[in-house]
Amino acid sequence: MPRQSAAVYRRRRIVLLGGLILVLAAIGIGVWLLLAQPWASAASESTPKPTPTTSSTTSTPTPGTVASPDAEASNPQLPPDEAPEDVPDASQTPAIVACQAKDIEVKAVADAESYADGVLPKLSISLTNRGSSDCTLDVGSSMQSITVSSGSDVWWRSTDCQQNPSSMIATLTAGTTVTSKEPVTWDRTRSSVETCEQENRQRAPGGGASYHVAVSIGGFASVSTQQILLY
Repeated sequence: MPRQSAAVYRRRRIVLLGGLILVLAAIGIGVWLLLAQPWASAASESTPKPTPTTSSTTSTPTPGTVASPDAEASNPQLPPDEAPEDVPDASQTPAIVACQAKDIEVKAVADAESYADGVLPKLSISLTNRGSSDCTLDVGSSMQSITVSSGSDVWWRSTDCQQNPSSMIATLTAGTTVTSKEPVTWDRTRSSVETCEQENRQRAPGGGASYHVAVSIGGFASVSTQQILLY
């Protein structure tokens, strides 16, 4: 049998070594695929995760409003059994009662202490509630009266020639004083219901003559009078 050369042996070794490497590589790849299972990871990543849902108690903003995340925290509501007990009931609110004489103070008010010849006095009514509670009374023109006297002689009454008297119920706040909005002007003549249309009624003497003004309103009369002097 002829002897083979060294080159032939080397080629055979290279072929055997290459085949061995391929076998080992195939075995290694098989083992890696068995352990790693790359498809399992891919499958898990491709599976959609459930989307978190909000609580069914979440409120939906109404049109034109913006819901605040802290709305419930900043506006807590008490359960019905924990509602405040000091809220007044409308049916339990006391009604305002009529004014009593002991609480009401009425005074005559003049716009001056003395009047020059030809100047007409302007007279008003001051009303004070000195009680501790509000009260009501009729302050309409039908319940107002201003009287000007000189001694026992009554010269003039605002009711003698009054036209279209009216009624008006008002509430007088406790501790407050109010004065009639429009003063009544005394024309410095003697009045009576029979002479309302007369132009030449008797004129009140001047020259420093003293007159006293008394008033009443809502059934309450002034305790004292206001003195005025006519010149």
